[in-house]
Formats: sequence, C-alpha cells, structure tokens
Amino acid sequence: MEPCAQSADAVRRAAILLITAHVVSMLGFSSFAALLPELRDLWGLSNAQAGVIGGAFFFGYAGTVSYWTALTDRRDARRVYLTGSLLATAGSAGFGLLAEGFASALLFQALLGAGIAATYMPGLRLLSDRVAGPAQSRYVAFYTSFFGIGTALSLALAGAVAPLAGWRTAFVLSALGPAIAGALVFAGVARQADRNAPHAAPRFSPAMLFPLAAWRRVLADRAAAGYTLGYAVHCMELFGSRAWLVAYFVYSAGLHAPGAGFPWPAALMASIITLWAVPASILGNEVALRIGRRRWILLVMASSGSLGIVLGLGAAWSWILVLALVTIYAMLVMAESATLTAGLVAAAPAELRGAAMGFYSLAGFAGGMLGPMVFGAALDWAGGAQHPGAWIVAFAAIGAGCLAAAPLARLFGRAGRA
Repeated sequence: MEPCAQSADAVRRAAILLITAHVVSMLGFSSFAALLPELRDLWGLSNAQAGVIGGAFFFGYAGTVSYWTALTDRRDARRVYLTGSLLATAGSAGFGLLAEGFASALLFQALLGAGIAATYMPGLRLLSDRVAGPAQSRYVAFYTSFFGIGTALSLALAGAVAPLAGWRTAFVLSALGPAIAGALVFAGVARQADRNAPHAAPRFSPAMLFPLAAWRRVLADRAAAGYTLGYAVHCMELFGSRAWLVAYFVYSAGLHAPGAGFPWPAALMASIITLWAVPASILGNEVALRIGRRRWILLVMASSGSLGIVLGLGAAWSWILVLALVTIYAMLVMAESATLTAGLVAAAPAELRGAAMGFYSLAGFAGGMLGPMVFGAALDWAGGAQHPGAWIVAFAAIGAGCLAAAPLARLFGRAGRA
C-alpha cells in the first residue's frame, strides 16, 4: 500500500500512535544521565569511566542500527520494532536489578542502546512509508523532535523516583516504557506488504550489518553525505551535553553560597529544559524550509558550539543567568535536528531509503557515543570536574565539529565548484 492510498485520517492516526510509542520507548534513555553523579560516586568511577558508560548506549545503538534499519527494507517493520522494545526493556530492567559497577553497567547500557536502535529508526521508517508529499517533512520533524520529549520524561522519572525508592527502582520502572511502546506499534499500526521477500525471513549476513555497496551509493550523493556528516557532529554535541547536564548543574550549584544556588533539583531542571528544546527542532525545520536547509544548519551549529564554551565559562554566574543560558543552548543544539533528518529522508533514493537511514543513524549515534566519552575524558584531562577550566574544555571538545562545519562547508563547496 502506497502512502498516498491511505486516507488523511488513517495517516494522522498512525503518526500519532508512532510518535506516542516513540516517546514512551525512551523512558530508560536518560536514566543513567539523571543519576550519573550518584552512581559515579557510589561506584568510585572517574569522569572518563562515567562518560564511557553513558556512551555505551550509543555503542549498542550504532553497532546494530544498520541491521535493524536495513531489515525494514525486507520485512515487516512492526516486528523489528517489537524485537527492539523487548531488548530495551531487558536493558533497563537488567541495569536496575543486576548492575554492580563499571562492567555490568556497560553491558546493560549497550543492550538498551541496541533495543532503542530497533525502535527509533524502524519507527521512523513506518512513519515515512505512510506519509507522502509536503506533509512528510513535517511528520518527520515531529517524530525526531519528540525524541527530546522522551528524553525529558526519562530524566524526570529517574530524578523523581530515585530519591524516593532508590536508583534501582528508577531503572526498573523505566523498563515499562519500551514494553508498552512495542505493544502499541505491533497492535495499532496497520501492516503493509513486505517489500522483497514476503514469505521468507532474510538470512543474517555481515552485509546486513554493514551494507557497504548501498552505503557507497548513498555517499555518492553529496546532499545525503552532507546530512549524514552533519548529523554525526550534531549528535556528538547533543548527547555529550545531555549526558553531563545534570552533573553540570550539580557542579554549578556547588560554586554558589548556601541558599544562592538553584531552587530546584538538577534532574528536574534538565528535564524541563530538554522539554522546552523540543519546539526548537520543529520550528527550526519550518525556518529551514524558508531560508534553506544548508544556511540554517550552518548558522545553528556555529551558534551552539560557541554558546557551549560560554556555559563552561559561566558556571559560577547567577543561577538565573546560568539557567537561561542552558535553556538557549539546549534549544540551539536541537534547532537543526529535524532539518538534518528531513533533508536526508528527502535526498535518499526511495529504493535505498532504509539503508540510507541506517547509515545516517549509525553515523549520528557514533557521534552520540563519542560525545559523553569525550566530555568525561576532557574533564579528567583538564583537571577534573571541580576545576573551572575543565568544563570549558569539555564543552569545546563536544562542540568542535559544529564549530568547524561552516569553514569546512565553504572549503568543500569551493573544491566542488573547481
């Protein structure tokens, strides 16, 4: 069934269900980020080790996303989504019940990442296959932007539950989200005909994890290659900053005199700010449709990379000013997210859309894997989390790719014209 063959109401219902499932599937995504300061101290971790645990989610994601997304070219994406929801449930529940330190935390974070890999992009595939024309860009923008709502809810849940019932309970409760999401999608989204082999499950092969021939065809398209690289540096900054946002608030609060710091818990502030950043992605896509995607992406990347360095400098400033700067920073970091994804979906050849989206997601979440690690390693290298200059270095490290985007775009643009 082609997207245009479906009624507008059917498309709208499917989109609402997929976006809702996407949000609740994310409930375990930021549990570790919300509890990073507590678990770092409890397990005696260095900042680099804490960053590695935060990045392990993206290791699991990046290591499997190509397989899951390429599989949607050949099989019912609802089944892929259901498999991912079960893996994500196991990752969050396993962390809460069994994690005892660095090694076990790595394992369960990676399992959670593999599960989310099989829900996020296959869910986007389910959506994009059911929407055609100008509406596709807007639905894609909403879907990708609501990643932030899922992140905010995850931060809020962990931050609210852990003080009352302990961090283990927070992780176990978050496991309910992906279980509910899988049931919603499998039961509520109408099945479409399988694409190439409707009666036989594809056998596993290394090419399904790394479809190099398809990726070469995708990268041969300059637009698709540019959106993919842009997504990688965007995710490095986005997930690096989100992984350490609660820890940054804790650090900033420690620089203020008693009674002069933040009036709210760090996890709650991080949750609200992440939620407020969601409209920035949707509105950013609308601006990009008017002024051009390339111009908007480069402008936003330069702004977010620069403001991150200002945050590192200003941790000791008035809590009102710090909170305002963090909010603006979070909105800038999100402002080109939907534009990048909508651009990739529009640029990718229809017969390679699954492989293109898989490679795009692989590149982006490889950047997401590096972000928390680079941030934590930079903190340690520059003197530790209590050293003011270390936070400047850490924010600069995760924003370096965004700051370099505009000069590199000009350089390669001149080379292409030559």
